[in-house]
Amino acid sequence: MKAARFYNKGDIRIEDIPEPTVAPGTVGINVAWCGICGTDLHEFMEGPIFIPPCGHPHPISGESAPVTMGHEFSGVVYAVGEGVDDIKVGQHVVVEPYIIRDDVPTGEGSNYHLSKDMNFIGLGGCGGGLSEKIAVKRRWVHPISDKIPLDQAALIEPLSVGHHAYVRSGAKEGDVALVGGAGPIGLLLAAVLKAKGIKVIITELSKARKDKAREAGVADYILDPSEVDVVEEVKKLTNGEGVDVAFECTSVNKVLDTMVEACRPTAKVVIVSIWSHPATINVHSVVMKELDVRGTIAYCNDHAETIKLVEEGKINLEPFITQRIKLDELISEGFERLIHNNESAVKIIVNPNLQS
Repeated sequence: MKAARFYNKGDIRIEDIPEPTVAPGTVGINVAWCGICGTDLHEFMEGPIFIPPCGHPHPISGESAPVTMGHEFSGVVYAVGEGVDDIKVGQHVVVEPYIIRDDVPTGEGSNYHLSKDMNFIGLGGCGGGLSEKIAVKRRWVHPISDKIPLDQAALIEPLSVGHHAYVRSGAKEGDVALVGGAGPIGLLLAAVLKAKGIKVIITELSKARKDKAREAGVADYILDPSEVDVVEEVKKLTNGEGVDVAFECTSVNKVLDTMVEACRPTAKVVIVSIWSHPATINVHSVVMKELDVRGTIAYCNDHAETIKLVEEGKINLEPFITQRIKLDELISEGFERLIHNNESAVKIIVNPNLQS
């Protein structure tokens, strides 16, 4: 079968590899669609990061580069391994793409996403969604109904990132949230917040991203920091108080500063983006306003609720898909477009089974 294989920085190859073995306790999935994530772009431009370098196998998967990429994907079950009796051939599914030790509990209240040596399918090994087929351990497979088209279902994984950020924030219906940055995660997070009855203010420079936020209906107000003083505008919109919660989604220090200053006393600042460089924060403001500053990573028992929000029609994922491509076009129409024209491309999804 065809698969996109990461060898090293700038070196991803479309190759023929053996089909996966559907072992006991696993589910064989024909991949329908797989999204290209910002993490994938970082691996291509700067990696290996999450991907284990050649000759340095990951302690759980036992794999190192080259590995098959892709962790945002949906598909159709084509086989089930021995011992799997609650998933049927033909079911539509999405995958929570974790590589975690088998003895780590995943029940309610557990923090399995923070467990030692955690990694992701499509980065740390175990196959990936940028291939025609994959076999995944049952506990990471989530059935979906036909209310969610398979192309939109590929966005359940990044939407779950947004849902987990919402959970970490403690925001509740009627609150006002400020989202710093309308990239893919910022937009999907905003969609979750709106679905939960939270008023959303987005700050964004890019016209294309502002237009997408407006088109998707995920913001009550959109502020351009090149045109207005965001903190002053936020205060006007909140009767001089500031927002109840702010989400930093850019890894830009100036945006983090804005999030802190735009918060009311006792508010929460949630850092959603992955930072590859040190940051500074106005500790005096944090102290004087008794702000909570907290991080969030990936998801932890978020997929079920995220799927429910989409199935109930509270979130429409269609506006966020900006392009659909074949696996052979991955670099030219996918990675290169996102690297050099990321303002207009929100989510590019790939169909590995679509033949040239």
